[in-house]
Amino acid sequence: MKKILVANRGEIALRIMRTCNEMGIATVAIYSEADADSLFVKFADEAICVGPPPSAESYLRGDYIIEKALELGVEGIHPGYGFLSENGEFAQKVTDVGIKFIGPLPKSMAMMGDKLAAKAAVKKFNIPMVPGTEKAIDNPAEVVEIAKEIGFPILIKAAAGGGGKGMRIVEKEEELEEQIQMATNEAKSAFGDGSVFIEKYVSSPRHIEIQVLADQHGNIVHLFERDCSIQRRHQKVIEEAPSTVLTPELRKEMGECACDVARACGYWGAGTVEFLYENGKYYFLEMNTRLQVEHPVSELITNLDLVEQQIKVARGEKLAFKQEDLSIHGHSIEVRVYAEDPENNFLPDIGTLSTYRLPEGEGVRVDDSMEEGKQIPIYYDPMISKLIVWGATREQAIERMIKAIDEYQIHGVETTLSFCRYAINHEAFRTGEFDTHFVSKHFDPKNYRYVKPEEEELAALIGAHLTAERKGRLFVGAKTELPSAWELNRS
Repeated sequence: MKKILVANRGEIALRIMRTCNEMGIATVAIYSEADADSLFVKFADEAICVGPPPSAESYLRGDYIIEKALELGVEGIHPGYGFLSENGEFAQKVTDVGIKFIGPLPKSMAMMGDKLAAKAAVKKFNIPMVPGTEKAIDNPAEVVEIAKEIGFPILIKAAAGGGGKGMRIVEKEEELEEQIQMATNEAKSAFGDGSVFIEKYVSSPRHIEIQVLADQHGNIVHLFERDCSIQRRHQKVIEEAPSTVLTPELRKEMGECACDVARACGYWGAGTVEFLYENGKYYFLEMNTRLQVEHPVSELITNLDLVEQQIKVARGEKLAFKQEDLSIHGHSIEVRVYAEDPENNFLPDIGTLSTYRLPEGEGVRVDDSMEEGKQIPIYYDPMISKLIVWGATREQAIERMIKAIDEYQIHGVETTLSFCRYAINHEAFRTGEFDTHFVSKHFDPKNYRYVKPEEEELAALIGAHLTAERKGRLFVGAKTELPSAWELNRS
């Protein structure tokens, strides 16, 4: 492959292009009118506008993207994550016109994209699964009987979706019918498929996922685990590798299970198998048939470039290593920097990045596609960047992350940086004693606000200034430039 089109935007598009550049592969960016002057567009060797800002009119125009790829002589298409990355129909069309799709086979996507089909596929490998239904539910009376059998609380889930959409926790039988209807409606709206199923609700789980990598010759390895338990609205905010709760024996067992899941669907490329973990037991959740947002933490503990591996697999190359060649080096943590207001239920914020300065230092990595003065578009996911650190130990990684957050300057929009610092510095995180309910258990938006050291100095200066003024001790003619309270609060 000498030329690859990246069918995505933002930080993941730029991250993929950087690896392509290192491999001597030319890149083509696609962009909407809203992203015309973005860094990923400037970085690419070629770039084409695919439409207006709304995703449906630009980044989701699969046929048009393929048409332009053919015109430009593209040999491979990398879908990144989101948008068309798990669209089996798009992957098939790419393959049909003679372009390499840098991802799994369409049939693997289809199988793992339907949670019920995925469960059926992995069943023959005796992989532990949460008790629940093995088929979509359409009879409320049947649901009641099954729910009684497995015991409340239960979880209603969309068969075709993820990200917390179409998901409802039901504590009591009398709530069941209404919650099923709500979950069905939400699933149909979000995914075009209202099918739902039920599972036993695991009350205090850790969200553990295993990174797998497979070639087209039957070789499959796992790249150990990531702990993605700190979430809001069932979506991840902080991830780390490795997890604090897995023993070497359990890590090996879960890794082998993940490889079996990949075998069950004839998988090749990079993928992620997700599990729920509680009290030494784990249960298969789903498989994501694409690169994950949090893939950098796996890269940093294995010294592998997952995008490079994806491209090599797509070219038909064999994996250059076996499972026994892989080991964990140090510890890595990632925080997702969203334009969201933690004090207002993590609602997205919009605005212009009046200040945008990245942290630097040993073990610090930032995956982004932002510049000072750029506006956060309202049309897409509000993630600004991913801040990732590596340390020889978990303790070192935590301290490096706190320092990096302190040095990361973003003004103009509210971000999740302050929440991430709060969470990482919390006793529950430092001791490893947390689960997916961290936010509800430990986060009080009224009493968490972190104030950076320089803000504390400014506040002290203001306090001293006002105190002196009240006591009549200010020097005549003295002039001090002090920030407004609004500026302090926005920092």
